[in-house]
Amino acid sequence: MSPTSVLAMAVAQKLEFSMEITHTRALRGPNIWSRHTAIEALVACNAADCALETVPEFESRLRARFPGLGDLRSIGHKGPLTFAHALERCALDLQAQAGCPVTFSRTTSTGESGGYYVVVEYSEEAVGRRAMQLAMALCQSALDDQPFDIREGSQALRDLDEDLRLGPSTGSIVQAALARSIPYQRLTEGSLVQFGWGVKQRRIQAAEIDRTSAIAESIAQDKDLTKRLLAAAGVPVPWGRSVTDANDAWAAMQEIGGAVVVKPRDGSQGRGVVVNIETREHLESAYKAAAAISDDVLVERYIAGRDFRLLVVGDTLVAAARRDPPHVIGDGRQTVRQLVDQVNSDPRRGEGHATSLTKIRLDAIALDSLAALGLNVDSVPAKGQRISLRNNANLSTGGTATDVTDIVHPDLAARVVEAAQLIGLDVCGVDVVAQSIERPLEEQGAGIVEVNAAPGLRMHLTPSYGRGRAVGEAIIGNMFKPGEDGRVPLVAVTGTNGKTTTVRLVAHMLANLGKTVGMTNSDGVYIGKHRIDTGDCSGPKSARNVLMHPEVEAAVLETARGGILREGLGFDRCQVAVVTNIGAGDHLGLNHLHTAEDISLVKRVIVQNVSRDGFAVLNATDPYVAPMADLTRGSVIMFGADRHHPVLAKHRALGRRVIYVEEDAIVAAQAGAEQRFPLAGVPLTLDGKLPFQVENVMAAIGAGWALGLDWDQMRRALSTFVSDAKTAPGRFNLYDYRGATVVADYGHNPDALRALADALRGFQAGKRSVVISAAGDRRDQDIRELSQILSTDFNEFVLFEDACQRGRADGEIFRLLREGLEQAGSKPAVVEDVQGEFAAIDRALERLRPGDLCLVLVDQVEEALDHIQQACSRAAA
Repeated sequence: MSPTSVLAMAVAQKLEFSMEITHTRALRGPNIWSRHTAIEALVACNAADCALETVPEFESRLRARFPGLGDLRSIGHKGPLTFAHALERCALDLQAQAGCPVTFSRTTSTGESGGYYVVVEYSEEAVGRRAMQLAMALCQSALDDQPFDIREGSQALRDLDEDLRLGPSTGSIVQAALARSIPYQRLTEGSLVQFGWGVKQRRIQAAEIDRTSAIAESIAQDKDLTKRLLAAAGVPVPWGRSVTDANDAWAAMQEIGGAVVVKPRDGSQGRGVVVNIETREHLESAYKAAAAISDDVLVERYIAGRDFRLLVVGDTLVAAARRDPPHVIGDGRQTVRQLVDQVNSDPRRGEGHATSLTKIRLDAIALDSLAALGLNVDSVPAKGQRISLRNNANLSTGGTATDVTDIVHPDLAARVVEAAQLIGLDVCGVDVVAQSIERPLEEQGAGIVEVNAAPGLRMHLTPSYGRGRAVGEAIIGNMFKPGEDGRVPLVAVTGTNGKTTTVRLVAHMLANLGKTVGMTNSDGVYIGKHRIDTGDCSGPKSARNVLMHPEVEAAVLETARGGILREGLGFDRCQVAVVTNIGAGDHLGLNHLHTAEDISLVKRVIVQNVSRDGFAVLNATDPYVAPMADLTRGSVIMFGADRHHPVLAKHRALGRRVIYVEEDAIVAAQAGAEQRFPLAGVPLTLDGKLPFQVENVMAAIGAGWALGLDWDQMRRALSTFVSDAKTAPGRFNLYDYRGATVVADYGHNPDALRALADALRGFQAGKRSVVISAAGDRRDQDIRELSQILSTDFNEFVLFEDACQRGRADGEIFRLLREGLEQAGSKPAVVEDVQGEFAAIDRALERLRPGDLCLVLVDQVEEALDHIQQACSRAAA
């Protein structure tokens, strides 16, 4: 049985109970449950009663297998606890026990018998998914009364988390960014991270920033070249040279005339570095270790003294640490091996770089160091005897660090900064060997032995001794000026109808200011005037793609229900959230959304995630949208055609921003100040004849107002926006076909069709016809309602079905639409069924005469509009 399903029999098989996870998804951004990233599992029980009390022994068995399990009743749930709640708590506590910083979880009914959503926060997606699987297996073991190895499961999660989570160096920089509200995104499973959006983005790879040149990094990797460049500038460095083999290394040692250091020319993290070599035997062993790392080996003069690492960021020394080699202290009883095991048992020590210290390795270099002291791993050092296990002091080889930032001599600090700038590194770890960090280098015959790109930050963040330094903050401070947060203006738009038009209007206003706008909508992804992706791109993936694009100066993102449910938002927060309306008949019955109130719970997510200095732009006349004003952290702009609407009137009386229609103009008002937008100057509204477009324009003006755009610039932008197939495809596009008026629109839900019918009543026409179909995944009653709405305004209906009917049988859409007409008591002159959208359009056009009106409710927007345009062009020829 898979770990993602549970099938158990109660004691003596008196009660059969089963539970399974039918679907899981990762919510990678703010979502309907919280602002946390989370795993959402859809759980199905085979019984309506999923209460824990149906298996009385279950909880005690579960706690016996998982002693660290928290109180199931502490999660805020009112009412009886269920097996789904147990699954939730196990998945959360398994992650917490593995060291993951998670606190949020929730279980709620789907509204269907035996169905539950189990939502558990994660810090690493793969760890969250695995924790949910282990939690299910744990619950199964308790139901079956079978063993479960909690130590093995927890260790597997811990190991996975350590493999995936950011290391301490990169993690400290990310945390510093978050403290300044700078958004970030991991670009790989490694340490490549982007901060900020669009043109304001910056990137790091571990502790290396994007403005560091490849040349500077290449120089730093070449230790001999680095040393020559520093020496040429008068910076004290130890003399040495490259060697070709062990004999050449011996020759170089004789040239130097004293103790030497052997290191790989392009090594890192202290690997293959051996210091204070005084004998040929030791030299040959050291050469072998260095040659295993690199084909090019350096031999240089050994400088007696302590090992110091100094961190330079930009033109500032921000931290310094004294590094001590890995060592043990004898107690007169234990062997060297036992002493090393004792030191390695310190919880601060780990195998990699995830912990503040690294475990000491008994490798060839350690064995040579012991041999030089006349010892081996089984020797028992005297009490108090200090045994160094290698001469270099890198943390990555088990060394320790002591913070000395406050006592660095100013002249020494200046030399270190000079070295970093000579090489060209923005973030640089400079290794100094000196008797004292409190004296200038030249005064004590000290020197700079290495300059490192992408230095490790562990020793400065959590030194073994002394206080940690805010090095992550220093790096972020170098990348972003004070007050900068790396964000470009971001407008998120949601609602049932008008989303795409509003998005295009806002993007048009910003583009008129000369900005490169990243836009997502149901037609595609646009960067400036170029469409870089096609199809319905109103989800979080497209939003992230826009925010990653380096040319984007402002983002306007259509944010649809499906993407929010599927993955959450594609951003952490927005400057402006616009909610156009909530329809009562769109998408109901899908994803456990049964009412308009359910839909509003999804749409409100963008309002809940407005920045504190941002705005929510809300439809005051919509009973599901207006209450969202209480959920935002920012301010609120209310819009609605009727200035006397109670919600709008109250908001205005409080001195807050409102937008309404007065006579022949849209008015934006606050505290007695007004700005007017004559409808005659807004072509999209046809002089105010299209009320739904007037609402879209009000929403767009609200967004522009929230962004601080100039009023006259907004007026100019609105005056140049027209609703044609190029600017707003599928949004009330008008055509002339042999003197008849053809209106093409993507309206596909009851509210949209009501708005279209209301608008078209103002058009003088002879015969009125409509081309209509319906999405097969809608409820039967919703499909019937579409034809019912249009039944009194149109006397000819051309119904069509396409090949993709979303699970419906052939002819089913025809039948439901006809039933809608019958239920409305309507008897149109013509009701014709046609297979295929284009064939249906052709059939309707054939029947048109001058003065007639035809509404085409397009499905394949671009293709259908192109088909209509070609037909009109042929008719005009």
